[in-house]
Amino acid sequence: MLSGEEFGRLFETFECSAFRLETLAAYDIEDEREEFEAFLAGKPMPPEWHDNPWVRSMTDRGKSVARVHVLRSPLTDYLRYELSAYPGNITAGESVGIIDLSEREVSGLPDHDFWLFDDADVYRMHYTAGGRFAGAELLSADRLAEYRQYRDIASAHAVPFAEYWSMRY
Repeated sequence: MLSGEEFGRLFETFECSAFRLETLAAYDIEDEREEFEAFLAGKPMPPEWHDNPWVRSMTDRGKSVARVHVLRSPLTDYLRYELSAYPGNITAGESVGIIDLSEREVSGLPDHDFWLFDDADVYRMHYTAGGRFAGAELLSADRLAEYRQYRDIASAHAVPFAEYWSMRY
C-alpha cells in the first residue's frame, strides 16, 4: 500500500492520462482543515481556487486529468466545499463530471475511489470510516479491464460539472 507521499509522486510520472472516481461524502484531509473552516464561515477562498496549480502542473504538460464524483444530494458541507473548488480545477484543464444518485441510479460502479493512470495502472484508494486516506493499493494488471469499464460507465453517465452546478446554485 502506498502512503500519501508515495502516491503523490505518481502525478509527476504518469505520461498521458489520470482518471479518478470519487465516492465519499466527506474526506478528512489535514491540509484542507483551515480552508474548510474558512469556507464554512463564508470567508473568501485563496487565489488557487480560481486556477488550480496542482491540476495545471499536469495539464500544462499536455496530460489529461479527469474525475467523476458519485454523490447523493443533499450535499454535505464537505461536498459543498469540494464542489465549490471544481471550477478552478476546470479552468486549469481538468474534466469534472457528477453522478447524483438522488436523481438517478447508475449500476455497475464500485463503492470505492480509484485512480487509473495511462489506462495501464489502477490504484484502489483506501480510507478510514471517517474519510482519512489510509493508502493506495496497486491492483494487478488482470483488473485493468474491470476498472476501465468502471471509468467508461462513470463517464457515460456523468453530467458535466457546470451543468450540474448551474441547476443548483
